[in-house]
Amino acid sequence: MPQNHRTVGTDSIAAAAARLREAAATGTPAAPVRDLIGRDDVTAAYAVQQLLTADRIRAGATVVGRKIGLTSEAVQRQLGVDQPDFGVLFDDMAHADGATVPADAVLQPRVEAEIAFVLGADLAEGPLDDAQVRAAIDHAVAAIEICGSRVADWDISFGDTVADNASAGGYVLGTRRVPLAGFDPVAAEMTLAVDGETVSTGSGAACLGDPVNAVVWLARQARDLGEPLRAGQVVLSGALGPMRPVAPGATVHATVTGLGTVSLTFSA
Repeated sequence: MPQNHRTVGTDSIAAAAARLREAAATGTPAAPVRDLIGRDDVTAAYAVQQLLTADRIRAGATVVGRKIGLTSEAVQRQLGVDQPDFGVLFDDMAHADGATVPADAVLQPRVEAEIAFVLGADLAEGPLDDAQVRAAIDHAVAAIEICGSRVADWDISFGDTVADNASAGGYVLGTRRVPLAGFDPVAAEMTLAVDGETVSTGSGAACLGDPVNAVVWLARQARDLGEPLRAGQVVLSGALGPMRPVAPGATVHATVTGLGTVSLTFSA
């Protein structure tokens, strides 16, 4: 994991977690937390995320995977950052393909389309290299991620988004499951439409050069933090193009070549 750029005390980490916790509980976005933990202190930001993850688990949520963010240059430019991040997926974030998602389920929702991988084996031991990760992937599916921010106006630095669970909100997986032997993630082309209008396009090559590279990166980061990836978990590997805001009542449809389609509608 990258080195700290400063030292952040536990009181500041706790205060940042409290600010984001209140935003989630009240449905009112909060001020950024970078005044408390800095813009780019990786260790402090993940410490905040871990406090909030522990809250969710104590409240009964189950971890079902991870999301990788900031993998495409386009999204990095949008948010002014230069490295990936990751967040935790909980069971209540999952929505069925074609489902209607409550408009207030996610604060300040934005959507992006990507490739999701479902693991068939743990990624806890060994070199966690490309060959091991590929062997551990059971199948790939098309996915829409619903990103959300507890930070007002999406005014986020790297530290803010990491602390805020990498701006995770929800996700939808397609129903067509394809093993890697029958699918080339790099060559995949993505089209994302909102209410029938194409709003984002991209390719697998935009995700760290290969979406599997993103899973390799994540597997190592997760193990370093003591919570390695496990069989059965979902990994959202990162956007293949820019994320876009959505309004209540919007219908979102994504196509990923080789994986088919996935869609959702937000309630009015």
